[in-house]
Amino acid sequence: MSITRETVEQAARLARLTVADEDKDRLAGELSAILGFVEQLDEINTDNVEPLTSVVGATARMRKDEVNAGDYPERVLANAPDRVTDFYAVPKVVE
Repeated sequence: MSITRETVEQAARLARLTVADEDKDRLAGELSAILGFVEQLDEINTDNVEPLTSVVGATARMRKDEVNAGDYPERVLANAPDRVTDFYAVPKVVE
């Protein structure tokens, strides 16, 4: 599939992008190359391929879910930019 200058102008208008006139022909060529690659991928037979959600067969490491008292305010507030006793201090947003 070949992308024309007019197609680039229409896509830019729909996306509310400003594209300089000197870039439109270059973008048309780049978009045509991308669509050509997608057309190549479309030719691959994937009938016996199971759908994937990831190409890496990794699982998330989970920690044990246990209730604790949470009595470590120094660790929690170690990187707080400002604090008042054992709480984060934030700017007042309502008068």
